Order: sequence, then C-alpha cells, then structure tokens
Amino acid sequence: MTETSSIRLVLADVDGTLVTNDKVLTARAKKAVRRLHEAQILFSLTSGRPPRGMEMFIEPLDITLPFAAFNGGQIVSPTFETLVQHVLDDQVLGEIVDSLGRAKLDTWFYAGSEWYVPDRDGIHVDRESATVKFEPKVMNHKHRPSGSIVKVVGVSDDHSLITKMTNEIREAFGDKVTAEASQPYYLDITHPLANKGAVVSYLAKCYELNTDQIATIGDMPNDVEMFTKSGLAIAMGNAEPEVQHAADQVTTSNSEEGFANAMDRFVLARDASKA
Repeated sequence: MTETSSIRLVLADVDGTLVTNDKVLTARAKKAVRRLHEAQILFSLTSGRPPRGMEMFIEPLDITLPFAAFNGGQIVSPTFETLVQHVLDDQVLGEIVDSLGRAKLDTWFYAGSEWYVPDRDGIHVDRESATVKFEPKVMNHKHRPSGSIVKVVGVSDDHSLITKMTNEIREAFGDKVTAEASQPYYLDITHPLANKGAVVSYLAKCYELNTDQIATIGDMPNDVEMFTKSGLAIAMGNAEPEVQHAADQVTTSNSEEGFANAMDRFVLARDASKA
C-alpha cells in the first residue's frame, strides 16, 4: 500500500460511493473534496453513468480534471468535450443484443449524449432518469440504434440472472468486450478498452503521475480493475466481500459518510511523526 502522503490524485466512483443511496451528495463529502483541493491533491470521477448524468457534480465539487463516463467508455472535459471514446463493434453489438434478448433482459443503449430504452415504463427507467436527471429516448421496437454505441446495459431485477449473464457474456465474447455488473440489477457492456483501470492509466499519463500515486474508491465489481491499477484502493463498507478483499482499505458505507471518512482517514490524514 502507498504511503498516504504520496497520494497526488483521488479517483472516485459515484453511485454507492460518492453519493448516498438516495443519490445525495452530502455536505461532508463536498467538504472532503474541498480539503483534497486545499491539499493540492487532484480529484476526478469515474462512473457507469453517461456524461450528462454527472453534470450535477462539476460545480459543487469544483471538478477541473477530465472525468470518465460509461465505466471509461467516454472521457470528457468539465465542459463536456469528448477526449476519449470507445464504441462497440456493430457486429459484436448485434450478437450481444441477441444474447440479452434470449435471457429476457431489458436492453438499454447509450450513444453520445443520448440514452435509449425499449419501454419508458420498463424496470428501473424511472430510477435511472431520476439519477441522471434526463429522460431517455424510446426506441422503435423494430429497430435499435447502430453505430457510436458506447455502452449497452442489460437490466433485470433477477440479480442471479445478472451474475449469470455477466459470466456468459465474458465467456462468449472474451476480449471483445468488458462486461461488469455496475449495480446488482445492471449488466454494463462496453468496449474492451472501456474500464476503470484504463481511466487510472489515462489520468496518470495526463498528469505525469505514477499509478501508485493514485487512490481509488468504489463499491462494485467494476471498480476492482481500477483498484488493481492504483497505489491505494479503498472499498466502501457497502461493497460485497469480494470487492472489499480486493482493496487495501475498507471504509464505512455510503449511508455512513464512507467517502468522507475514507478521505479523512486514508488520504488526508498524516502520520504524526511527519506532522
């Protein structure tokens, strides 16, 4: 594990990590990020959300670094200029859609700034719309978007089915895609270069850092890859055991100020002998 005094950048997941289960950015979380800025520690975000779904964090957290949407499928500037984008191969996309359809998962598509769903009244559409603060477009049932698809999401309230399909998509498509559960009810499928570990590498290169100078914090299996690329990996208390085991440290849950506690204890704290 890296000494906390050598951390120069923090990369945080959003849902289940930075915000509460009610999607609230608490006063303590904002204060913790402010203290990172004051300590000259860089701060950025990575999420499965689309870029528009992260806009509400830019001003309150004074985000000045590029941040990653779609689990790294798109990296944008704070003014929403696209810096990196990885789109899914159209043939692979068609095969994935067929697989999700056979498994009876609802299928969502993200292309550019748009989000497409087959049914506005489908499961979790209201939840997601409230989270990202914009409405989806409803697809013609005979057609799906093609070209420039950055992320596909399989949606089901059968959590065991999400786990099963995550494994099946990985086995069937190998290194042609990245497949991870971003929530127990969401299976995120992106380009193979679209993962949170690649975001760590991108930011390290941009800011001339060693990856061991970067701390990462998250709660889901799709955060583990960024854990393996960073010098200090922090799992949330609400994370599953396998995610916690992949981290260097475990903080409290996102309903117990886990993000702020982690910044205070593991990043901003200084060894008394160095004070």
